[in-house]
Amino acid sequence: MTESQATKRGNDARGHSSPAPAVTRAAAVLDALSESDSGRLTLSDLARELGIPKSSTSNLLQALEDAELITRLGTDYALGVKLVELGAAYLSRRDEVREFYSFCEQAATLKGETVRIAMLDGGSIIYLARYEGHPAVRLTSNIGDKMPVSVCAVGKALVARLHDHDLEQLYPDGLELPVMTPKSLKTGRALKDEIARIREQGYAFEDEESTLGVVCLGMAVPTRGAHGPSLGVSVTALKATFSDAQRDAMVGELRELVRVLGNPMG
Repeated sequence: MTESQATKRGNDARGHSSPAPAVTRAAAVLDALSESDSGRLTLSDLARELGIPKSSTSNLLQALEDAELITRLGTDYALGVKLVELGAAYLSRRDEVREFYSFCEQAATLKGETVRIAMLDGGSIIYLARYEGHPAVRLTSNIGDKMPVSVCAVGKALVARLHDHDLEQLYPDGLELPVMTPKSLKTGRALKDEIARIREQGYAFEDEESTLGVVCLGMAVPTRGAHGPSLGVSVTALKATFSDAQRDAMVGELRELVRVLGNPMG
């Protein structure tokens, strides 16, 4: 976390302009634990993150522990099992997720592959569901993971739907993009050049840009209504065995999948 992010979190956690400071602080605790490299933080660590006394932090942590939103591991704290239940409840009520799994189970090609559905969240995407049809490709992202849009096929497919004016504002030519492998796109200009190809061919291709040895195809789902979420789907394959025939089969079924997800009544 950068120093400016830590400062902002501290200000937010202290309840600056918040109508419910206790809730804001609780959210800051969960954010801090989720971003910790080890997944654990001590009372002192969390008090520093929140910028409030240890006594106040301790009371807050006790309330979160009682609600099973966090758990105590010796002198450390970690995220609790209740968050898994809440996440599962959220996903189970999304029609798109149920339709996604149903389609993948019946698709001739996709049923044997690793397929995911994701939602656009600013400059990143969040994976909402993962259909596991290909045990050999388990090094890729899981449910709940966030990825920069520029390093994944589904992210590139989603930003390709933006207006050119918005793309220029979000990704100026000289902008340095997050790099995960030597093949990751490195600048805003490179991303916009890629977007031009995506718009022309109707799908995005990721060539070892997030994981070496892995390629991915992605497409955006037609938006449901004016305020519908920006959703996309992707399918992953091993580059060593990837062929033109496999690509064509995957693209065909992805097109059908996004049609089903975007228009379930059709």
